[in-house]
Amino acid sequence: MAQIKITLVNSPIGRIPAQRKTVKALGLGKLNSSVVKEGTPAILGMVNSISHLVKVETEA
Repeated sequence: MAQIKITLVNSPIGRIPAQRKTVKALGLGKLNSSVVKEGTPAILGMVNSISHLVKVETEA
């Protein structure tokens, strides 16, 4: 699996609780915080559900 870098670019404030919990579960806190995760189907599904809040890049 490839590594992906996930960056929080929009605030989860005012979003539904499930989306806020997904942001927290990915390890994202403040705006512009980033995490590098393995591109597993579970992680990609979480990213897909909050795609309007994050920016995703592939790591080399």
